[in-house]
Amino acid sequence: MAEAQNIPVGSTTAGSIAVAAESTVATRMSAPPSFDVADFPVPHGREEEWRFTPLERLRGLHDGTAVATGDGVKVDVQAPQGVTVEAVGRDDARLGRAGTPVDRVAAQAYSAFEQASVVTVPKDTVLTEPIRVTVHGQGGTAFGHQVIELGAFAEAVVVIDHTGDAVLAANVDYLLGDGAKLTVVSVQDWDDKAVHVAQHNALVGRDASFKSVVVTFGGDVVRLHPRVAYAGTGGEAELYGLYFTDSGQHQEHRLLVDHNTPHCKSNVAYKGALQGESAHAVWIGDVLIEAAAEGTDTYEMNRNLVLTDGARVDSVPNLEIETGEIVGAGHASATGRFDDEQLFYLMARGIPEYEARRLVVRGFFAELVQQIGVADIEERLLAKIEEELEASVA
Repeated sequence: MAEAQNIPVGSTTAGSIAVAAESTVATRMSAPPSFDVADFPVPHGREEEWRFTPLERLRGLHDGTAVATGDGVKVDVQAPQGVTVEAVGRDDARLGRAGTPVDRVAAQAYSAFEQASVVTVPKDTVLTEPIRVTVHGQGGTAFGHQVIELGAFAEAVVVIDHTGDAVLAANVDYLLGDGAKLTVVSVQDWDDKAVHVAQHNALVGRDASFKSVVVTFGGDVVRLHPRVAYAGTGGEAELYGLYFTDSGQHQEHRLLVDHNTPHCKSNVAYKGALQGESAHAVWIGDVLIEAAAEGTDTYEMNRNLVLTDGARVDSVPNLEIETGEIVGAGHASATGRFDDEQLFYLMARGIPEYEARRLVVRGFFAELVQQIGVADIEERLLAKIEEELEASVA
């Protein structure tokens, strides 16, 4: 399929969409999903699914040398009345229903956690306040598993907030009953040395709606793998993402939407800004339309704004179609430098350069910030963007 070219700041092609042909799709190149760590060889960095990831900075999560410590992370769940919060053992039938690990780290996380947290919203329950899950790193290493389950026709907003310092490998499952509506906001606001690798699995029921908003700022290495599959016709999935990659950070988002059921929809839109030496963002967007998924309507998009020299983006949209009986399918990727014309336009009207840059970046992210729908998270996000921009001119 298509891969967006890395464009250095100052290039005469900056801001254009440059693509090169890709002959294969990553979904067909990965090892078969499995809960068994032994089914995945230790990655060496040349595999398609690991070629962008700095393995030496994963603190042993990829090769089995990482060991859980008692001071890894502290998880706290604040839920409105009527919501059930449980700590369950490994034999709970809900664990793993939404999806199977697709790489060694996810399989290691599934094999190593001791207790999972399960949050259940009963059938027909419509929540007016968000469920808030706080995951705070305390300096150690942890393996986790979280399940969010909505009964038929239930509606909920869930905020999962990651802060502090930790080395964390986790699986997060979202189970949506028929007609359910779930919005999940996952915030990665880690300290500078944190490492976070996670697989997010969503199983969308008949006529159900799933919205995911992934916000990534902090951490040394963050590698997230959101995946969506459908359990019935009429399901809809919206996957949005915002990331601000600073000097030395590696932020990687690898998505798969598996259209395995007829007459379902998906829309993917991720945007990132990068600044500083060795800032590295990776976005892999895989959409698979299986032969049985007639009537599919899907689109995916990634946009990246490079603010300074020294930053690098790898953006790879993949689209694999096994049936011609679809409503629509498409993808787009673009990486470019800061738009000097926009900057000149604002400065010519008396706006100082720093303020002009701030307005352009805020405008770049605006449409995705509005998708969050949680006022305090939106305000915090905008404040974080301001903080990052101030650091760049300090």
